[in-house]
Amino acid sequence: MLNQEILDTLRRLFEAAQCSSDPEPAAMCVSTVGADGRVSARMVLLKHLDERGLCFFTHYESEKGAQIAEHPQVALTLHWKHLKTPAQVRVEGRAEKMGAEESDAYFASRARLSQIGAWASRQSQTLPDRATLTERVARREREFEGREVPRPPYWGGYRVIPSMVEFWYAHEHRLNERIRWDWIDGEWRKRLLYP
Repeated sequence: MLNQEILDTLRRLFEAAQCSSDPEPAAMCVSTVGADGRVSARMVLLKHLDERGLCFFTHYESEKGAQIAEHPQVALTLHWKHLKTPAQVRVEGRAEKMGAEESDAYFASRARLSQIGAWASRQSQTLPDRATLTERVARREREFEGREVPRPPYWGGYRVIPSMVEFWYAHEHRLNERIRWDWIDGEWRKRLLYP
């Protein structure tokens, strides 16, 4: 569980980013590790934030889903360069699948074509050509015509439960401010880091 200071800081920065000129303030890099030890990184969208952690949604059978199943320790990075004082947040922790109710609720809020796309995409698998994807989307549109699109059983949310959170604030001459929180022996401990 995040303490109130960490949670308040995350929320304040995220809200400021949403009010800034940043075209995608929810963009978040998630890094995972494969069975071979190779690190993979890609952008996802931060969709929910609370005292339990940071949440994103994806295809569980994607490369990231397979890597999380194998090795649930992940790293997240958010970078908000359009703030008055540009900021970066690094999070390390354990990814857990969110409950079906939470995943269902978010899926129901998505645009219909995004819901159809979740059924049509075999995320991270080889796609022979764009026409194949277009045909798969059309087939799913016909299948769900006139009714609500249910959440696919292989699609849902992950919550990253932090064990480390670092706030980085840009200052002149690279004399940046870094505040790091670590979960140690059942409590959050705060320290400053050299830039």
